[in-house]
Amino acid sequence: MGALHSAHGELIRIAREHAGQKGEVAASIFVNPLQFEPGSDYERYPRPEKQDENFCRNAGVDLLFRPTPAEMYADARSVFVEETTLSNTLEGKSRPGHFRGVCTVVAKLFNILTPDAAVFGEKDFQQLAIIRRMVRDLNFKVDIVAGISKSENRPRFYDAHCSPR
Repeated sequence: MGALHSAHGELIRIAREHAGQKGEVAASIFVNPLQFEPGSDYERYPRPEKQDENFCRNAGVDLLFRPTPAEMYADARSVFVEETTLSNTLEGKSRPGHFRGVCTVVAKLFNILTPDAAVFGEKDFQQLAIIRRMVRDLNFKVDIVAGISKSENRPRFYDAHCSPR
């Protein structure tokens, strides 16, 4: 989502390792409005664009994709991707619509970037399970790689406002 930190660096390292010497690593930075509840902190979520760009460059990212909400979503959008079983418990129960936003944006990113593999942190185990289910059920030809992330390095804003995990 942005405001990258060392756990993201570890996921990029895993992606680089998975891609091998001849492969490329792409990263997307997108603060997804569909993941935020109405009246939440979407507008205040940190977006340190230059720092994130430098972070990705230093971590070995070959392609940085940083779309705007207008580039990702039509004004009168009416199609969403929603997983309806795994997303009804744990974080999904306390954040209605969150995983619908996650699935929608991840499906769009898979369609735009057409990756062979995508790395998601194991710390966000519910999200990882939901993404795996979406990939299975929608027949995406993407390998989902689980990476260990270090949640203790997340910015305080993220912990306090965006993800009660």
